[in-house]
Amino acid sequence: MNGNQTKTAPVDWRADTIACWQRLPNKAFFFTLLAAWLLLFQFWGNSILGYVHTSSMFAWLYDSYNLKGEAGEDASIGNLMPFLVIGIFWWKRKELLALPLQAWWPGLLLLAAALLLHFVGYVVQQTFVSVIALFAGIYALTGLAWGRAWLRHSAYPFFLFVFSVPLTAHLNFILFPLRMLVTWLVEMFAHLVGIGIIRHGTQLLDPSGHYQYEVAAACGGMRSLIALFLLATIYAFGAFRTPGKRIFLMALALPFAVLGNFVRLFCIILAAEMGGQEWGNYVHEGGPGGVFSLLPYIPGIIGMIWVGRRMESRVAKNQPPGEDRA
Repeated sequence: MNGNQTKTAPVDWRADTIACWQRLPNKAFFFTLLAAWLLLFQFWGNSILGYVHTSSMFAWLYDSYNLKGEAGEDASIGNLMPFLVIGIFWWKRKELLALPLQAWWPGLLLLAAALLLHFVGYVVQQTFVSVIALFAGIYALTGLAWGRAWLRHSAYPFFLFVFSVPLTAHLNFILFPLRMLVTWLVEMFAHLVGIGIIRHGTQLLDPSGHYQYEVAAACGGMRSLIALFLLATIYAFGAFRTPGKRIFLMALALPFAVLGNFVRLFCIILAAEMGGQEWGNYVHEGGPGGVFSLLPYIPGIIGMIWVGRRMESRVAKNQPPGEDRA
């Protein structure tokens, strides 16, 4: 190493956080309104006093994220979203603090719209609608405290809160076609390679009765679709500036989720063909250390990175020198 080369001073995260906090205006105004908004959802957030007998939306969300079985596993990503969003706000802190931050009273209209949305969700007993209202109201409060420019530059991290809304029970119109598509693809490919299986709806059966499988919603792609869509959203907003490129990359989550679950299901059928139901179940349950449970994600992640890198290289090749990425 060159002795004259200067070393970069390590970042003092604590001092940086304190400095950012001191530069942020209207803190008391925002956090007072935020506390009142959160209290509304704590005491009048959930009108469905059924399996979860509570009026607190936060208790309802905690139960939804941590249910046993497929529904809880599909929604469990909601536990991580607040930390991810806070992390992205930290990453964007300098960009946000460089904006002209000031109170923006039209934000009251957005807050009123969020309150109305919660009222509708509360009355019709659709708590997931009120969850959307919760995050929409927090977004409105940030605009009220820090301005229209803040709303525009913070729309991306707030969009990620869509993954905090437990919607699995309301997405059968997507889940069932996905299950049918994956089952059909496995049947077609199995026949191409000489494996004679029979498909009945979302069931795959061996004609001789050695094995049979029901393609559940998770196996149809819901869980991997959520994970891949989240990864694609983070990648798209981090790498590209134009809406078209972002939407294209995010849209790829669907075919990649189908591809990944096709690979997993075909591996299960292949194992069952060689060793019967027991071998197929071994792959289905994840195998040693849960390695086979990664099968739905590997093709999607590799494909997403490959497409994203190709798009980035094309943007870099076509942009004039000195311009930001498109």
